[in-house]
Amino acid sequence: MNNLLKRKSRGDAWFDAINYFVLTVVMLLILFPLYFVWIASFSDPNLIYSGEVWLYPRGVTLDGYLRIFNDSSIWIGYANSLFYASLGTLIGVAVTVFASYPLARKDLVGRSVMMWFLLIPMFFSGGLIPTYLLIKDLHMLNTIWALVIPGAGGIFNVIIVRTFFQSSIPDEMWEAASIDGCSNTRFFWSIVLPLSKSIIAVMVLYHVVGFWNGFFDALIYLNDESKYPLQLVLRNILVQNQVNSGMMVDVESYAAKMRVTELIKYGVIIVSSLPLLILYPFLQKYFVKGVMIGSIKG
Repeated sequence: MNNLLKRKSRGDAWFDAINYFVLTVVMLLILFPLYFVWIASFSDPNLIYSGEVWLYPRGVTLDGYLRIFNDSSIWIGYANSLFYASLGTLIGVAVTVFASYPLARKDLVGRSVMMWFLLIPMFFSGGLIPTYLLIKDLHMLNTIWALVIPGAGGIFNVIIVRTFFQSSIPDEMWEAASIDGCSNTRFFWSIVLPLSKSIIAVMVLYHVVGFWNGFFDALIYLNDESKYPLQLVLRNILVQNQVNSGMMVDVESYAAKMRVTELIKYGVIIVSSLPLLILYPFLQKYFVKGVMIGSIKG
């Protein structure tokens, strides 16, 4: 009987085969560009231009990485991005959790009105110019606060965390704790937060990725190059070919400069992606669990 249950029908077998084929193709379409950037970062630029580099590196050279690691602007941008991502994630996760928990409680008076108050700006924002004028009036131009404060309380994140609290922290748990004399504050710190590690890990990942990959706010609000995040430095290299002159001091011809610039572009992409590639495996087990639990009910 068990063998009959385990035996697949012909339709199921075809479905599995097609499913694996499609997923394999999608995986290759995603991984190959990343793999190409990696092998191109230490391959001879001339062979890249001629199309001879596509499956494995050729003419291996570490010249691009040596120039990147010896450039101060890269390291300053790296340090700025780490600082912005750390501070912004700390503030953003704190604001998100503190705002979501009261909205998840049924005994909060006027929580429906508050949710509508939060949802309306989510769909109808003021736009770039009013936001810029607000940041200017708050004297946050050319400061780190212009990057970490405006996006601290993302409404979408608040909705996800609120839904998680509603589905994972039942009202009966609060009633039992209150009978034992537990206050709202202690219930939040001693019971809610320990049970919410998965969704907090998801929010940490969301915020870190957002701050690490963000460059537009820095482009708009920052004027001091010493405060530029790494992604803005990377943008200047990729889009505008603005490589620090110190990285080209020993390169004479224009053609050689263009080849070295291409090598630096690929190398900077790899270097800038490393922190997220290192962080994600540690949070991946919480990521799926937190999102799925938070999607049970709205």
